[in-house]
Amino acid sequence: MDDHRLSAAIGRIEPSPTLAITARAAAMKADGIDVISLSAGEPDFDTPDFVKQAAIAAIEAGQTKYTAVGGTPALKAAVVAKFARENRIDYSPPEVIVGVGGKQVLFNAILATVGPGDEVIVPAPYWVSYPDIVRFAGGSVVAVPAGREQGYKVTPEQIAAAITPATRWVIFNSPSNPTGAAYSGEELAALGAVLRDHPHVMAITDDMYEHIWYADTPFATLAEVCPDLKDRILTVNGCSKAYAMTGWRIGFAGGPRWLIAAMTKLQSQSTSNACSIAQAAALAALDGPKDFLAERNAAFRARRDLVVERLDAIDGLACPSPEGAFYVYPDASGLIGRATPEGVMLSNDADLAEYLLAEARVAVVPGAAFGLSPAFRVSYATSREILETACERIARACAKLG
Repeated sequence: MDDHRLSAAIGRIEPSPTLAITARAAAMKADGIDVISLSAGEPDFDTPDFVKQAAIAAIEAGQTKYTAVGGTPALKAAVVAKFARENRIDYSPPEVIVGVGGKQVLFNAILATVGPGDEVIVPAPYWVSYPDIVRFAGGSVVAVPAGREQGYKVTPEQIAAAITPATRWVIFNSPSNPTGAAYSGEELAALGAVLRDHPHVMAITDDMYEHIWYADTPFATLAEVCPDLKDRILTVNGCSKAYAMTGWRIGFAGGPRWLIAAMTKLQSQSTSNACSIAQAAALAALDGPKDFLAERNAAFRARRDLVVERLDAIDGLACPSPEGAFYVYPDASGLIGRATPEGVMLSNDADLAEYLLAEARVAVVPGAAFGLSPAFRVSYATSREILETACERIARACAKLG
């Protein structure tokens, strides 16, 4: 179809850059090129067996029909129990929703509440989809930069300065995609104090990486540390990362009843319910054993330490050690302005990512995709052997820059 037949809304967004780079690396591999892709935000571990068995049992029991739009009663009850048990937040079933992944939950929330003239504050670096969802809804993105010098975390002063009468939401993501930075309970409380002074502002907390956590302090979320703000907070989570269930597409959220009702209404006219089989699997994940999480976290931590050590040792890169998730976000300021062996100057982190793909055969995502440059994101959700090879390739390629 010609572009002029497309809607204005679709013209305000771009394809996901992380998915695009992952697809490009896959195509190169299919052509026989030895490419290492460190671009995908997906655990390399398999879905736990007890979760898979629950899905098989659901199929055999005939649980293959439509469910309630916002989730089966059993899964919603498990979500309520999860929030109470792990986050000390009390929700009732009408205050939770299950969607087709965390992305749909976020999409539902923004589209149900944001329109032309509304602003959404998004700390940068940010997950690539936040700004595009806001723009699709017709809202304006107010990006608040938080660089390496402040641990890739925004300050209360920055949020206070960014709030206007048009502010609808502030989005917090901890641990963060793309940086792995995580807010402590004390830091969240300080951010909550700012929101307390602005009753018209709501907050989304994206806790998708909650269980991939390395900090000495326990994980905390905003509705937990600021319970008086609970009616202005949407707490988003899901099964994709902790339970290695990315393809099952189950996300969920807890929030005020009026908002959950609006999100459910929107979902009823888009996908309707999430897959009934995936919901049965998610129920098993939330209610089942958690012992495997510590073992997987230990593996992620060891990979993090390896990648941070190797990348931080490269002249021109500075790689902080993240508190969670499975990403590092090295500052590449020292490489911008250098020239490739062919004499091509690297003007920005997109050029650097292209160079690493061509010279090192390693796919990374440039910082421009996440709203803070010059940097790039590396996913270390792959084997130690692959990471060692990738880091060696990156080091050799960087050493060739003049």
